[in-house]
Amino acid sequence: MSDRTKDRLMYALKSRGPNTAATLAKHLGVTAVAIRQHLDALLEAELVEFEDLKGTVGRPRRTWRISELGNKRFPDNHGAVLVDLLGNIKELYGEEGLQSLIDARADQSRKSYLAAMQSAKTLSEKLHRLAEQRTEEGYMAEVLKDGEDCFLFAENHCSICSAARSCQQFCKSELDLFQEVLGDDVCVERVEHILKGDRRCLYKVAPASSV
Repeated sequence: MSDRTKDRLMYALKSRGPNTAATLAKHLGVTAVAIRQHLDALLEAELVEFEDLKGTVGRPRRTWRISELGNKRFPDNHGAVLVDLLGNIKELYGEEGLQSLIDARADQSRKSYLAAMQSAKTLSEKLHRLAEQRTEEGYMAEVLKDGEDCFLFAENHCSICSAARSCQQFCKSELDLFQEVLGDDVCVERVEHILKGDRRCLYKVAPASSV
């Protein structure tokens, strides 16, 4: 398996979550035997891990997922530098100065997202434009249906995770930002959160009238 296919395998596990070798093989268009061989190689490198799930009949089903070390292979936008900068800003300018920085970042993102959504007419179109913008920023975002009128907005990677752990105002700012750019006629709720140990950040987006 080429390095490119290995990268695709890691990306699939990162974006799709725990999966069996057979499902991964079908998704990537290669044989299950080849996938198992290279999952074993990634396991030896400690980039993936597995869990055997017992079913009602037959052998346990082995599911694979990205390990903590494997997650570090995905970019965190200079996390250590950001954490140091945030600490310096807080020390020099206090909480108010730090909040001003976060607000300025949110304002810049707001303008970018609203510009991208300018011609979008439906909630689905808005979410897909937002997903494109966030993916360009490294968040591996995607939009999933959740019933007739509701959606799930998933971010499979946090490109500022180290900074967010150090300063959780970033997470609150982003939730508020999503609510603002999507409009008052929808409700945005975070239902999964990487900082709480979940695999991804997941937002439920629904018309306000249905909540």
